[in-house]
Amino acid sequence: MEYVLLVIVGLLSGIVGALVGLGGGIILVPATLFLGGSLGLIPGITPQNVVGLSVFMMIFTGLASTLTYMKAKTVDYRSGLIFFAGSVPGTILGAWVNKGLDLPSFNLYFGILMIILSTLLMVRKYLKPVEWFVKHGKQKTFTDVQGQNYVYGYPVWFALLLTFGVGFASGLFGIGGGSIIVPAMILLFLFPPHVAVGTSMFMVFLSALVNSASHISLGNVPWLYTIPVVPAAYIGAKIGAHLNQRIQSETLVFALRIILLLLGVRSITAGLMG
Repeated sequence: MEYVLLVIVGLLSGIVGALVGLGGGIILVPATLFLGGSLGLIPGITPQNVVGLSVFMMIFTGLASTLTYMKAKTVDYRSGLIFFAGSVPGTILGAWVNKGLDLPSFNLYFGILMIILSTLLMVRKYLKPVEWFVKHGKQKTFTDVQGQNYVYGYPVWFALLLTFGVGFASGLFGIGGGSIIVPAMILLFLFPPHVAVGTSMFMVFLSALVNSASHISLGNVPWLYTIPVVPAAYIGAKIGAHLNQRIQSETLVFALRIILLLLGVRSITAGLMG
């Protein structure tokens, strides 16, 4: 029974993660904790091994979706490598701090983070664009399939600082970092949403390699549960990346903020009740 549930969760994680650039952990972590921790349908689940399962899965969702976005030419490789370089030390630190979290605390902090990110995306139209970052960094231009032109950019030093924090959250919560870096790229660096998603998945893939090594060394990866999750998530990521190419930018951002809001409310509720 638990393997069937994990196939479904893995498939949904791959689809949603690749569609909006979150890596899939944002779905897998709360869903598996709910099914295993709250309902008892998946034996032996703890926050630590859910995070281990999540980051291992994201190697494959990241690879599957990155290959698709490479064909669509929506991956900014230079930015992805810079963001990855900043996130590595944060990822290792986050994986180490994760050892001390119990389930209610994990759910509560995870939920608060999701609500903050969702709120920022909801009010982004009312926020004055942070053009300082674009003006003080190397600027790039991109024209999407609707013919809309974007100018985006950032100072490298700030990107490294920001992605250290993103990496820390990724290692701590097993969420791939995309749930933080995608809103940051859109709000702060004025990235086109499709390029933000493609570049995020490239960074998620690279970060998941380091993140997995950390969690494997800590004994956090439940290997038997990777058997149903990884293939399902890989297929889901391919589907999600293809769907992304057919969706308008604003629709993409709307889907992202609704998903983050729902997950945040669910996680906070679980944390408070726990």
